[in-house]
Amino acid sequence: MTDQTPTAGAPATPLSQQEDRQWASFAHLGGILWILPPLIIWLIFKDRGQFTNSEGKESVNFQITVTIAHVAITIVNAILTAVTFGIWTLFAGLPTFALWVVTIIFCIQGFVKAKDGQSYRYPFALRLIK
Repeated sequence: MTDQTPTAGAPATPLSQQEDRQWASFAHLGGILWILPPLIIWLIFKDRGQFTNSEGKESVNFQITVTIAHVAITIVNAILTAVTFGIWTLFAGLPTFALWVVTIIFCIQGFVKAKDGQSYRYPFALRLIK
């Protein structure tokens, strides 16, 4: 009987083409839930599939951009609320809602493209992870 458990230094089994597409598309779709799902998928599968590596990086970069945008919106909302003596609070949710909708649309577009085996580049994303 042979022992099938991998050793700590053994390289991981490469993904099949179908699995590579699947995890790459899940990396994009996971962006709907924020940065953690694409980051976890990319970190786990980046060495096992080239397509998952490139699409996972793209998704994580987009989620970093979205996070920075959320922080910027929060800062601008705080400033506008102070300047307008609280009147801005009536409209403060609009930029956040718009960013949320755009994020969902782009993540679904990335999911569909990756599912079909095509690379997807987000229209705006800081490419911090090369």
